[in-house]
Amino acid sequence: MDSEFTAFCQGLGLSSEDARIIKDKLDESTTYQNTLDVASTTAKLALGEDRVIPPTNKAVVNVNWSLACVAEPHCIIQPEDAQDVSKVMKIVKHFKIRFAVRSGGHSPNPGWSSVESTGVLIDLQRLNQVVLSSDKALASLGPGGRWGEVIKTLDNQGATVIGARGPGVGVAGTILGGGLFHLTEFGLGADNVKNFEVVLADGTIINANSEQNSDLFWALKGGGPNFGVVTRFDLYTVPVREVWYNVLAYSPDQAPEVIDAFVQYQKGGGSSDVKTTASLIMGIDTVLLLLVYGASQPHQGTFEPFYDVKPYQVIVPAITGTFSSLTDVFALVDTVEPMRHDYRGISTRIDAQLDKEVYKFWREKALAVREATGANQIFSLQPISANVAIQGIAKGGNPMGIPQEDHQCKEPSQLVE
Repeated sequence: MDSEFTAFCQGLGLSSEDARIIKDKLDESTTYQNTLDVASTTAKLALGEDRVIPPTNKAVVNVNWSLACVAEPHCIIQPEDAQDVSKVMKIVKHFKIRFAVRSGGHSPNPGWSSVESTGVLIDLQRLNQVVLSSDKALASLGPGGRWGEVIKTLDNQGATVIGARGPGVGVAGTILGGGLFHLTEFGLGADNVKNFEVVLADGTIINANSEQNSDLFWALKGGGPNFGVVTRFDLYTVPVREVWYNVLAYSPDQAPEVIDAFVQYQKGGGSSDVKTTASLIMGIDTVLLLLVYGASQPHQGTFEPFYDVKPYQVIVPAITGTFSSLTDVFALVDTVEPMRHDYRGISTRIDAQLDKEVYKFWREKALAVREATGANQIFSLQPISANVAIQGIAKGGNPMGIPQEDHQCKEPSQLVE
């Protein structure tokens, strides 16, 4: 055995007998398929048999939110800590094999958190720790956690962090992609990270923060998952315990009125009051309006533009609760049934006429698609306040380039059973 291979095996903590098993199997064939088999065997020896799962285990393979993103990998490797992830990355690098990393698997893009049989899937579900510091100022989260459980766990301990709104969304994808929460007062989730623990491509474990590896720290704050495998997110908690919310339903015929009110809100209280946010989720048959305020009661007049449009149903009466109870409400519109999902987003300035024209065009096409295929669709409008960018800059900056002006995101999504 050459010195490079010996050093590789020693770096994984393997015995000389383990190294001999790997070398003999590697010498059987020079094909890529055999290399994959050897990599799988190496992972079993380095991490344990129970950490390497065959693709026949559909309960693990099919975790992805969208069925369109489910792929059958050569095997699934489930590390339990940063040291395990380091070993896996050393294996991937040494054998030069394809891989994908999955946190919550909530991306609609095939190949982002899945890989075909020509690669291995690194599944981070076991790295799901939620640890609150003794002074409750910092929460350390594993990348494999889901926000529903994270928020509930922290809520029970009297703490809140900026994360995702949907309970089934994974921690890592949210923060590495930005992380829009119920509030914009504190910026995005990525702007509230104190430190990332990261495993680099060569297996090195480092910390990235404002003082160590600060360039990587900046890049990870919304710059995506391709800089390393983050194994711990240290997030600042925020001093908000009570939250007010209200969910209203309107008919499609009322959509133009609701859109007008939505734009008035964005130009009024939605712009001047950083504690408020609203979401307009327009289905083919129903228009849902979700109002949220980061205190026990909203300021008078904040949501006034909506009071002149009478809903046909009050889904959730105005109530003061916690972020845990609010997350339960969002579960009502967070699809959990296995479906093929797709969505795209575009940012625009605030323009009622544009919104109404786009909605009309979208609904006509969505009705035709549903008639022909049975596919359902949703069209959402989400305000992005200038404070999102302002907070990002104040907290050291990020690579997302969000403009310092009030604008909105338009997001059509498709759901196919």
